[in-house]
Amino acid sequence: MPSRLPVTKTPKVYVGGQFIRSESGRVFPVREGGNKNGSGALLGNIPQCTRKDLRNAVEAAAKAGADWAKRTPYNRGQIIYRLGEMLEARSGEMADAIVLSGAGTKAAATKEVAASVDRLIYYAGWADKYEQVLGNTNPVAGPFFNFTVAEPMGIVGIIADDEAPLLGLISQIAPVIVSGNSCVALASEQYPYPAIVLGEMLATSDLPGGVVNLLTGFRKEMLPTFATHTHIRGISAVVNNSEKKELQLGAADSIKRVRAKVSGGDVDWMADRAQGAYEIRDFIEFKTTWHPIGA
Repeated sequence: MPSRLPVTKTPKVYVGGQFIRSESGRVFPVREGGNKNGSGALLGNIPQCTRKDLRNAVEAAAKAGADWAKRTPYNRGQIIYRLGEMLEARSGEMADAIVLSGAGTKAAATKEVAASVDRLIYYAGWADKYEQVLGNTNPVAGPFFNFTVAEPMGIVGIIADDEAPLLGLISQIAPVIVSGNSCVALASEQYPYPAIVLGEMLATSDLPGGVVNLLTGFRKEMLPTFATHTHIRGISAVVNNSEKKELQLGAADSIKRVRAKVSGGDVDWMADRAQGAYEIRDFIEFKTTWHPIGA
């Protein structure tokens, strides 16, 4: 029997619930051991997304955002919990993706996937609790009830860390979507392959298409549009110092909220401080309502 050639993956980005190629048709090769090593076996040609792809992803996030924000906290928690279940069931495949991309050893990858599952379950548990912690009933000097409640911001842009390309990405996405936001995420530039596999899992999960949109490509091309796009209301980014300054300057025109951490210095994704209610608070807005007593 003649030997057969393996069918290699055709990586595509996940936008609006669909798998697409970059509108430019450009790709960059990723090989086993990381995209800087040209000697490894070819994993695939990763889409090199453009500013137009980012704008299209923002449109997809806007279409999905209204329905997602109207879901009950209980329902959002169920859906995020189900995503954690799916990642747990396919943990071996995801660990292999991390190892093949060169982002870690098998032991480290297995630990990262387990931590990613735990992080999804953690934020699923916060879905119907964060409002009680972050909101408030305020005492006032008058015959009024005064309530402060949390509301989603809208569309949040995410720029992922190269360290822990799966755990870091999930740690940025989960606290954003649990409160009803939608997001557009730029995967790790150096290790984009785990994000491609994550997109395949998102496509078969209960998460509505467009709530999470995953792009791949080069930061230097995409970062200015993330900073200046007026429909992106907040940015969660792990970048270097010069990129952080560029984000902050670009975001100033549209009065965009920026939460930027410095890669390698500010972040330990395995630490307990990498998760919490304050990560959710960073991308919600507060509305205060006054209501007369007895009315």
